[in-house]
Amino acid sequence: MTILAPLNAPNTDGIDPDSSTNVCIEDCYIESGDDLVAIKSGWDQYGIKMARPSSNIKVRRISGTTPTCSGVGIGSEMSGGIFNVTIENMHVWNSAAGVRIKTDKGRGGYIANITIRNIMMERVKIPIRLSRGSNDHPDDRWDPKAIPKIRGIFISNIVSLNSTKAPVLAGIRGASFEGLCFKNVTLLGLSPNAAWHCEFVSGCTNAVFPLPCPHLQNNGSSTCCS
Repeated sequence: MTILAPLNAPNTDGIDPDSSTNVCIEDCYIESGDDLVAIKSGWDQYGIKMARPSSNIKVRRISGTTPTCSGVGIGSEMSGGIFNVTIENMHVWNSAAGVRIKTDKGRGGYIANITIRNIMMERVKIPIRLSRGSNDHPDDRWDPKAIPKIRGIFISNIVSLNSTKAPVLAGIRGASFEGLCFKNVTLLGLSPNAAWHCEFVSGCTNAVFPLPCPHLQNNGSSTCCS
C-alpha cells in the first residue's frame, strides 16, 4: 500500500490509530508532512474521561519519509493510555526523527510495554527522541497535575546512518520515564562531540554506540536489557 499525504501540510499523519485495539499496520510506503504512523488515545481531560486506550497494535514493514516529523510517533495525545505496541522492520529516510514518544503535563494516561526493533534510518536528524514539551492543550481546563506515566520502552536493533543529533531522552520532573532499554543501537555520522541528552529517565543499555548518558550506563549488566 502507498500512502501519500501532503509533505508541506502539518497535522497530516500517514496512519493514525486513535483509541484503537487489535490493529495491524503492515507493508506500506508512506510520504507525509507529519508522522508516518502516529499512535494516540485522546487529549488531556477529554481523553482521561473517555479512558479508551490504544492497545495490542502491531506496525511492521513500513517505509517512508517525512521532512518535519517522525517515522513512528507515540503521543502526544495519549491521555486514554497506550500499551502493548510492537513496531518492527521499518525503513525511514530523509526525516526529522526516526522514533519519537512524546507527552507532557496535563496529558495524564500512560505509555507502557512498547517494543521497537529492527529499524533502519538514513539521513534522519534525531534517530530517537523521547520527550516532554508538547505544550498544547484543547482549552484552558486542562489539569497540570495530570502527569503521564511512561514505563517499559524496549528499543533494539537500530541502525542510523548520517544522523546529525544524538538521542534526546527528556522525562518530566516528578514523573521520570522508567524502564527504558536500548540494545544493539548503532548511530553513525554524529560529530565527535555529539552526546545523548538525558534527564528524568532511568533504564539500561547493551551494545549501544555512541556511549549513552550516565542515566543508562550504570545498569549495563541489568537483566532489563538481556
